[in-house]
Amino acid sequence: MTDNFWLVLAIVLYFGVMVAIGFYSWLRTKKYDDYVLGDRGLSPFVAGLSAGASDMSGWLLMGLPGALYVAGMSELWIVFGLFIGTWANWKWIAPRLRSYTEVANNSITLPSFFENRTKDTSRLLRLVSAVIIIVFFTFYVSSGMVAGGRYFESTFQGDYTTGMLIVGSITVLYTFIGGFLAVSYTDVVQGALMFLALLIVPVMALFALDNAGDIFTFASSNAYGPWPEGNPTYFNLIAGVSAATIIGNLAWGLGYVGQPHIITRFMALRSPSEAASARRTGTFWVFICYLGAIFTALVSTVYFAEQPASVTDQAGYETIFLDLARIMFHPLVAGIILTAVLAAIMSTMSSQLLITSSALIEDLYRIFARSAPTHNTLLILSRTMVVLVAALAMAMAFNPSDTILGLVGFAWAGFGAAFGPVVVAALYWRRLTAAGALAGMIVGAATVFIWGSSAVLSGLIYEIVPGVVLATLAMIAVSLLTRSAPGAEEEFDTAIDVTEHAMGNPDITFAEALETTRTTRRGNPDATPAV
Repeated sequence: MTDNFWLVLAIVLYFGVMVAIGFYSWLRTKKYDDYVLGDRGLSPFVAGLSAGASDMSGWLLMGLPGALYVAGMSELWIVFGLFIGTWANWKWIAPRLRSYTEVANNSITLPSFFENRTKDTSRLLRLVSAVIIIVFFTFYVSSGMVAGGRYFESTFQGDYTTGMLIVGSITVLYTFIGGFLAVSYTDVVQGALMFLALLIVPVMALFALDNAGDIFTFASSNAYGPWPEGNPTYFNLIAGVSAATIIGNLAWGLGYVGQPHIITRFMALRSPSEAASARRTGTFWVFICYLGAIFTALVSTVYFAEQPASVTDQAGYETIFLDLARIMFHPLVAGIILTAVLAAIMSTMSSQLLITSSALIEDLYRIFARSAPTHNTLLILSRTMVVLVAALAMAMAFNPSDTILGLVGFAWAGFGAAFGPVVVAALYWRRLTAAGALAGMIVGAATVFIWGSSAVLSGLIYEIVPGVVLATLAMIAVSLLTRSAPGAEEEFDTAIDVTEHAMGNPDITFAEALETTRTTRRGNPDATPAV
């Protein structure tokens, strides 16, 4: 039997498991809220792994190893920023967001939370945030389609377009069928695959080298990849790297707070008290995966120096993980390992497709609908939007003009600047107003578009930095010049108190914590919240 037969068998089995999980989730999806947010029933283990898997797209196994292979350890500043951002997001954002989204009229999407949190009656805040989600997620999903096409090029020496269409179609299928539960449960399987693959591949490649210790010195003085005479600064974190570049790479961590496909998992937790357990799961998973990606790059500098033609992508070197697995293992084993790349790609795309669909239906369609749609109507429309958004992303990915990291970086900056400051202020600042939140969003998104589109400005520093700074200043200035809507600050106090009560009493349900807090505040309405 040919190598391709075993590879195809492994991929088909993987696709079958994903679709089966989709159908299982479909049986548990009874109403529209189930499809969008899983009825707030995620366990901390599922939430922690799902948030990590939906975050780490094909970038983790393709974009990051490729960047480290080409540029060296100076790219680690991105990893440092992201790891800190992951921990901080679970620590300070997850518990309050879980509480506040339910206190604020049971908000099931980020745009609806912004509107309910600020008591915005103009609908502009919800409308603008939904448009931002649609625009930036289209770029983000497109990066996943590009990764899927390159996956098939490397694995099967096949056609880029065919691979892109297959990966995109299977992702759409299980997301279409099972919604949020399908996305979350498949994330657990996909996260486990990514974890194991990033342990196995670099370790086995290390054993294949004559001298494993070479990986810590080889690249600096020997020819490999794009460096005909070696890269003298390969192992230096700061040599040849400007302060602006270091700040820009660390600033990737700022983006976590504003990523809808990640923080939606916080909203779906059963209780705020479970955020701590989810944080431990998620940060451990991320830490091991980053180590695997780093060692994949290090081992590849030595391994592929002897057989450079074995690397499929000779431009960005974003296929080195795929190429190592394909070369070293039996085709069936390699196929199982290589499904980890599909897992990374598909877990992120499915989350993004669902969030975009929710924005189109929950935050746009329901605003303009003349009458209240039924749950069945909303389910049908949401599933339809999943297909349409995927089709648009596929069209953009037919002729990719940027690297996977470039596409991801632009979308990440967009969400980080547009939503990040507003999320933090919504959870920690009583005086945030609807006008202030709107100003921050518009300034943040516009800054990223303008800065990122300018060859001069983008070369100075990563666009998320000026985006977050300017968005924060605009949000604070406008909020101070305008008044909070009636009831907004009182509800803020209630949300903070219920979070503290739930965190301090993990054995009670969130509903019990909420009722106790409201009863207490009715008896003492002037009480200061436990901020």
